[in-house]
Amino acid sequence: MSVFPGHGSADGEELDAGKIKLVMALRRQGIRSKGVLAAIERVPRETFVTGAFREQAYDDHALPIECGQTISQPYIVAFMTEKLEIGDRMKVLEIGTGSGYQAAVLAQLSRRVYTIERYRTLLDDAVKRFEILGFHNITAKVGDGSKGWPEQAPFDRIIVTAAAPEIPMGLADQLKIGGIMVVPVDVDGGKQGQQLVRLTREEDGFKKEELLPVRFVPLVEGVARES
Repeated sequence: MSVFPGHGSADGEELDAGKIKLVMALRRQGIRSKGVLAAIERVPRETFVTGAFREQAYDDHALPIECGQTISQPYIVAFMTEKLEIGDRMKVLEIGTGSGYQAAVLAQLSRRVYTIERYRTLLDDAVKRFEILGFHNITAKVGDGSKGWPEQAPFDRIIVTAAAPEIPMGLADQLKIGGIMVVPVDVDGGKQGQQLVRLTREEDGFKKEELLPVRFVPLVEGVARES
């Protein structure tokens, strides 16, 4: 798998210009975290999309990847990451590795990222990208994301990149006190779309905040048979 564009080529210069344009657009849309913007700028999104869509790598919309999944819109990646309020000593759990792009952004900001994917094909490709790009603080595995990663809990932060039918309290319970989870959740069984929710674990329970309407692929239990 070839993951790197030809840097220094006209194509590479066009991608660099697209990246700068995207970061400016994210600022205009309200992304304020310098750390998040810097992470978006450092991660080569073109590495995480298939060849047919490479020219659209820095357009602000979702793109299809293998196994019927998607790489999220850059604004949503930036927004969710900003709402996690990640510190550089934190341990982060990601549910839904996909192409690996969101994990790569998280890896720029945290001490270690644990990421789970139900499709082995997606995970294997993502791990190759992590290795080539030098992200040595990401640990990935094939598994049922709805169950989290109990052996590594508790986590400072959890991000779910697929829509749950309801707030996944089994994942929330893997947060430290003071920990934050950001997760898309179906509204009225999905009939009214999805709502991005931020859940903060407190000493006596959880604080819930509704952030904005979103559209994600569904969170499916189990490991994919054909992956």
